[in-house]
Order: sequence, then C-alpha cells, then structure tokens
Amino acid sequence: MARSAPQLEWCIVRLGDDHNWWVEEVSDPVRWDVDGLSIIDPRQVQHIVELVDSLRDYGFDQDLVERAFFPFRIERDLGAGRVRLARVKDSLFESEDKLFALPDLLDEENGPYADFLDHITRLRVKMLNDLFNFEHQLSIDEVEDELREARNIDFMEGKAVHVFTEVTAILDYVPAGWEGEEEGERPARKEDELDDQDLPALDEAEEERLKNDQSLKWDEDDEDKEKDDEDEEKKKTEEEEEEEGGDEKKSTDEEDGPPRRRSGRVRE
Repeated sequence: MARSAPQLEWCIVRLGDDHNWWVEEVSDPVRWDVDGLSIIDPRQVQHIVELVDSLRDYGFDQDLVERAFFPFRIERDLGAGRVRLARVKDSLFESEDKLFALPDLLDEENGPYADFLDHITRLRVKMLNDLFNFEHQLSIDEVEDELREARNIDFMEGKAVHVFTEVTAILDYVPAGWEGEEEGERPARKEDELDDQDLPALDEAEEERLKNDQSLKWDEDDEDKEKDDEDEEKKKTEEEEEEEGGDEKKSTDEEDGPPRRRSGRVRE
C-alpha cells in the first residue's frame, strides 16, 4: 500500500490536448511543484497493470508500485476538462474503483518512483535476454541510455514527458530490429538450437559402421525394405506369367498355320 502523506489530500487535474491528464493544483503546494506534473488516469493504470503482469516470472515486486504512486479517485467534475480528485488508500491492483495514480516525485533521484523505474527496467532487460537470442546480452545501461536519449530529445523540443509515456517506454522496450518479435512466434532460444557445427565429427570408418548397424535402423526402414521385396517379387511373377502367356500363344498360331487368302474371283 502507498505510504501516508497527510499533506497531499486532493488535487485538481485537467485534460491536455495530448489526451493525457496534468496536475493544476495540489493541497500541498509547498512540497509539490505542479509545473509539468502529470498523473496517470484509470485507463492507463489498467494498461500498466497488464504490462507488469508479464514480469512476475522474473521477480516483479508489486509493493514497489504501491509505494511509487499515490492513488486518487474522482471527487467532483469541475467542467471545462477539469476534475477534482480525492486521495484514497486503496490498492491500484485490487481496488474496484477507477483510480488515478500520481507518481511520488518528492525525491526524483532516490525516491520510490525512481526505485520503481529501476525495478521494471532491470526485469524488462532480464525478460528480453531470456526471450531473444541476442548476439550479445542486452545490458541495463544500454536500455537506460537509449531511453534517456529519447527523453532528452523531447526536452530539447520543449515537450513535457508524461509519466505514462515514461513507464510504458520501459515496459514496451524492444531493441531496434527486434520489433514485432515478442508477440506471436518467439525466436529460438539458445538452448533449443542445434546447428551442424555443434555435432561431433565422425571419421569415415565410424560413419560406415553406424550406417550398417542394424540396431540404429527405425522400424520404418524395415517396413520399407519388406515392401520393396514384395514389389520386386510381384514384378518378377508378372514377368514370368507374361512370358508363359506369350509362348502359349505362339504355339497355337503355329498349329493353325497361316490364314487362307480369299480368291479374288467374282462369282457369276
């Protein structure tokens, strides 16, 4: 569960042009700076819950999520795309209410939200290395550098990075060239591969011995051999019968003699 923070009891949020929710005002303006402060809406919360579910086999800690976000529910619609939210103590995973989630950014470098990002990054890298047959193991530093570069580009362009974008960039991360491989067919795992180069070389004498070893033959080989023998025997029988039939016909023709030619004389 998220820890207690009495000073943060409510907040007012607005729907931005990017269809994300941004914080306008909080009950604790002393410790909270609302400039560029984003909040995850219920639909986005559900999407993140579904994404982290794939990390459970790799050691996902649900409590880190609960500590990283403050849950809120809708208290009142203020109109003009603005809503007042009230703080609750419900679990983002277990609550039946549609909850918003505000990241704990009081300590951006070492706080619970930073711990959450580190946790899912480490597990995502572990999962990708397990699923894909990379030539070189993917490292956490590589992933963090690539994600940081993308955030820096947005910052230089004057774009505020929404917390939902930041989280899903990690949970959906796939190295360049491997996009689309995670869903559906998975690439061959290293332990499942067996190339010719992995097979031990045999000398000619050993190969010939194995070829003639009857104990290594499949039952299908024996069945094929029996079938070939039957076909050969059948063919031989048919040839003998055909030969006997030809001799008998020839003997009959010789006894009858050549056929008589009819006279070309016309009877008067």
